[in-house]
Amino acid sequence: MESIFEEIEQYQYLTDREIFSKIWFSPRTVFKYVLYRNYDKYVTALLILGGVSRAFGKAADKGMGDTMSLWGIIGLCVFVGGVVGWFISGIYAGLINWTGKWLKGQGNAKSILNVMAYAYIPSILSLVLLVPELSIYGVEVFKTGGDIISAGISSNILFYSALILEVILGIWTVVLLIIGVAEAQKFSIGKSIVNLLLPILIIFLPLLLLGIFLPK
Repeated sequence: MESIFEEIEQYQYLTDREIFSKIWFSPRTVFKYVLYRNYDKYVTALLILGGVSRAFGKAADKGMGDTMSLWGIIGLCVFVGGVVGWFISGIYAGLINWTGKWLKGQGNAKSILNVMAYAYIPSILSLVLLVPELSIYGVEVFKTGGDIISAGISSNILFYSALILEVILGIWTVVLLIIGVAEAQKFSIGKSIVNLLLPILIIFLPLLLLGIFLPK
């Protein structure tokens, strides 16, 4: 009983700075605090910024620089990507809550959305890395087969270092999502991974089957 009270007392004294710093190396402490205190400060901003970060990644993957200017891409990713990202995160949290019930999970959609928002912090930080990339290569970053090797050795080292860091931050975001959902749903890590994948399968598997069986 004493350990329970000590744990609850610990959750009462996390500052905003501690939340943003501890999420990197003590994510369970942060997620437990967020869940226990129903802490939703900055959630909307984090969801929007997470959407912006994903939008820039998709813009590069789809080669949007082939048909759009750099400022057009930036505007689209910031304004449309942010709103769409926030909306999709809400739907995804609801689906995770729904499929989680099949696995005897606890929590609710709001608590899942809260931990998702703080799990996005590493991917949001990757937005900072876009600054050197865009300053060196501009719209070439978003072009199919864009010229990203002609700026010189120093610039290339900086560019590829930023790319490597983006990959690492993306991986850590996924790890935090798994841990956060595990805490929200009271799941093991394995069950949390399954629960994150189930909504994706529910949405995309029927679409895939339709594409296979519909006449061409």
